[in-house]
Amino acid sequence: MTEAARAIDQPPAVNTGERQGAISWESLPRRIVTIYTPLVIFMIVLLFPFYWMTITTFKSNEELYNYKDYNPFWVSSPTLANINKLLFETDYPTWLMTTMTVAVVSTILSVFASVLAAYAIQRLRFRGSQWVGLSIYLAYLVPPSILFIPLATMVFQFGLFDSQLALILTYPTFLIPFCTWLLIGYFKSIPYELEECALIDGASRLQILIRITLPLAVPGLISAGIFAFTLSWNEFIYALAFIQSAENKTVPVAVLTQLVEGDVYHWGSLMAGALLGSVPVAIFYSFFVEYYVSSLTGAVKE
Repeated sequence: MTEAARAIDQPPAVNTGERQGAISWESLPRRIVTIYTPLVIFMIVLLFPFYWMTITTFKSNEELYNYKDYNPFWVSSPTLANINKLLFETDYPTWLMTTMTVAVVSTILSVFASVLAAYAIQRLRFRGSQWVGLSIYLAYLVPPSILFIPLATMVFQFGLFDSQLALILTYPTFLIPFCTWLLIGYFKSIPYELEECALIDGASRLQILIRITLPLAVPGLISAGIFAFTLSWNEFIYALAFIQSAENKTVPVAVLTQLVEGDVYHWGSLMAGALLGSVPVAIFYSFFVEYYVSSLTGAVKE
């Protein structure tokens, strides 16, 4: 066969780099439509309330009520008057400290009780343990608007009304079921063979829990703590029903009840209180976000 015939039979050479470039350029519009556009829309919808809350905090009353001369989506003349009023003309620092105390103590108590309950249900394997775990989770599904009526009676009978202790003792009623259900699922991911080896070596159940299970379950504990802290921080119904005096109120209730005078809403101070109240939760998340993600994906593998 001549060289000319061989040249005709051979297919034309195609540049691999050009082919990959063509594929990437063809897939780019599809990626924009299926990934980037929904992601941008989701980010805008999710972050717009925080943006609106922030710009309202630094707006003067004239800008808040005069949309003809000022852009409602931007701050023309930033001011700290709303923050100054919130911090120095109200009891907001006291409200913030009360909320922090109640949330931290309730979270510690709830996580401690949930660890013991979840470990007993998942590891001790007693008769009816699965039904006990299911009943604990079903208790979390009961609306707080129904539970606060009998809880209010108990709070009054024990003389705990209008005190931080009333909230510290009632918040675990909805925190413990959720944290227990969360930790039961995480304890399942820890190999049981580790505990069997420790039992053979003569370790007690308490030693196994403290030295083996809990160190491996740190991501799950942090995840449960984040959820408990967030729920305690944002809780509204119990704090509204069990606290009466202004100085003992939590931030979600105090901002709504103390910064509204009749039909007058102090929007600048309201948004400032909501903004400053969300900062501790955001900081708390930022420190433990890696553990939180690992607890959702499963950090321990067999």
